Amino acid sequence: MTVFLVPAGRGRFELYSEAASPPDEVPSAGWFRRLLHSTSARWYGLVAAAQQGRARGRLARWRDRLICGVAESIAEQRTLWALRLVEAATVRMPSSLTTAEAHTLLRAALTHARRHHARWLAVDLTCFILSGVVAILPGPNLIAYYFAFRVVGHLQSYRGARQGLERIAWSFVPDSGLSELATLVDVPRASRAERVEAIARRLQLADLAAFFDRVAVPSR
Repeated sequence: MTVFLVPAGRGRFELYSEAASPPDEVPSAGWFRRLLHSTSARWYGLVAAAQQGRARGRLARWRDRLICGVAESIAEQRTLWALRLVEAATVRMPSSLTTAEAHTLLRAALTHARRHHARWLAVDLTCFILSGVVAILPGPNLIAYYFAFRVVGHLQSYRGARQGLERIAWSFVPDSGLSELATLVDVPRASRAERVEAIARRLQLADLAAFFDRVAVPSR
């Protein structure tokens, strides 16, 4: 697994990775694998359609905003979720950093993530339990579904951060593209868009530009 140490301004760095798109071929063996494949493909299709912004009607627009919000939440936690399952990983870091500096930043990010997700896991688990009060009302308990999603997400993120701190063997590779990205944090979004997209293409990261725009905070 490869994790990118993305500069986000003010000495801040965010961990980032991308999951591969689901394969076009449907698995031939195992009903569960086929189910996962079809569910994943359906989700990718829903997200792609929602991001086009072509929905008509208030309900359809609300649905698309919800789908995009969930997709964004998943994207932001994807790296930690993936770390649960690996024993070794590579960090691509800005070439302006030393390996020791990158290792310190990595551990700081994972320590913060472990503490953050442990705290919100406790909060959302409590809310999930309390949401049982509205179960007596007719119809699906959307409040419980919402907090169930958050509980699972924070639990998986906590486990990934703990795995990264305690078990994963890390290696570090400098990357000039990430150093160039660091120089663009303070550049207005419209002015830097073309250069950020070019860096994302070189790194073969389709969603990096959108992620950078969300996390980059100018220093002035």
